Amino acid sequence: MELCIDFGGTEIKLAVIDGGRILGVDSIPVRGDESDLAAAASASRALIAQTDTAPTALGIAVPGVVSPASGRMLHANDKYDFLRDFDLHSWAKSELGLPAVVENDARAALIGETSTGSAGGERDAVLVTLGTGIGTAAMIDGVPLRGVTGHAGILGGHATVDVSGPVCPCGNVGCAEALASAWALRERSDGLSVKELFESDDNAALRDSFLHVWGATVVTLIHMYDPSVVILSGGILRAGDAVSAPIETYAREHLWPSMTPPRFIVPPEPEYSVARGLSTLARQAHPRIEHDQENK
Repeated sequence: MELCIDFGGTEIKLAVIDGGRILGVDSIPVRGDESDLAAAASASRALIAQTDTAPTALGIAVPGVVSPASGRMLHANDKYDFLRDFDLHSWAKSELGLPAVVENDARAALIGETSTGSAGGERDAVLVTLGTGIGTAAMIDGVPLRGVTGHAGILGGHATVDVSGPVCPCGNVGCAEALASAWALRERSDGLSVKELFESDDNAALRDSFLHVWGATVVTLIHMYDPSVVILSGGILRAGDAVSAPIETYAREHLWPSMTPPRFIVPPEPEYSVARGLSTLARQAHPRIEHDQENK
């Protein structure tokens, strides 16, 4: 049984999961400072009491690069800069009495969908989350890619899709995220929301440019990782086929000729993707603890 904490863009989401079954969930707003840690610990204790459970491990997701060696976050956006190089393992032990695993949020979402989610059993997959930013992750032969320093697979949103494009906050030029994300839309339009962008044809040219950027990003990921399935997730996918269908069409039209087009999936419960992945990771990292608890 695992406790899962997802430090998201606007909310910190919590869940207790047992064998893939979600026993309870909660969320609290993000404040963007160190008080988020105390709030997360307090909300976690309340959720454990509410569900009357005894989790044996904790999974933590962060919106940044996690070092495979130390489990600490190497880089994050400004909102979570206070977590940079913070020892979340020690925090979990002292505040909640649990051993922890720490993972990038997009990678955790991919693991969640390929373990107990919409792409269960798939071993070669990529995931793209379209929301405030563009998150990505990749898996080859059942192994989530991390690389030497934890950057592998998660920087697809920072692939250059326009060499004449704007400078991205990451330092690269013409990144997909700088051209077609919720924060990019706010900068490129007069307060237009993604929902409004897809509700009418008033901004058809801008909408089409976003779809082309997302399509080009997916093509790049398919060319790089040769997956059998592409998982499209994130808040922007609430627009349904208006987003997913053009991306799939673009990808199929621009793939390397000899490649077999992957299957495209939009998870029915994307809000649980990260928690499912964290549960799987925590259970894998601490199997002996779970086994001991079951045999007491």
